Amino acid sequence: MRKIIQSHGAPAPIGPYSQAVMHNNVLFISMQIAIDPESGLLIEKGMKEMTVRIMENIGNILKEAEMGYEDITMTSLYLADIHDFAEVNEVYGSYFTGNFPARETMQIACLPKNARLAISAVAMKA
Repeated sequence: MRKIIQSHGAPAPIGPYSQAVMHNNVLFISMQIAIDPESGLLIEKGMKEMTVRIMENIGNILKEAEMGYEDITMTSLYLADIHDFAEVNEVYGSYFTGNFPARETMQIACLPKNARLAISAVAMKA
């Protein structure tokens, strides 16, 4: 069974994709950048502020799917500059209480809207 998940607490897609797709008990969350869902504007403050906005957007999508951060099994972090990783990691880690998800982190030449950080996630409900 496949279901499209759409949350008003996360930015609307900027292209032909869904915020998230639930297939059986697995939720695939599209790459999120630091867009404020109310204003539609990209947050261009520090890395910590951008990470919080992205993680909150992901949290709102999870909530819409009746899930939480504890259900995340895999994340992918994309940074414009890998030297920003320590700041991102500090905030990112605060959203989990143990049993951390698997993660891959990479530097990318260019992200949508020239964002400096993007995160995608996969979550699974037991």
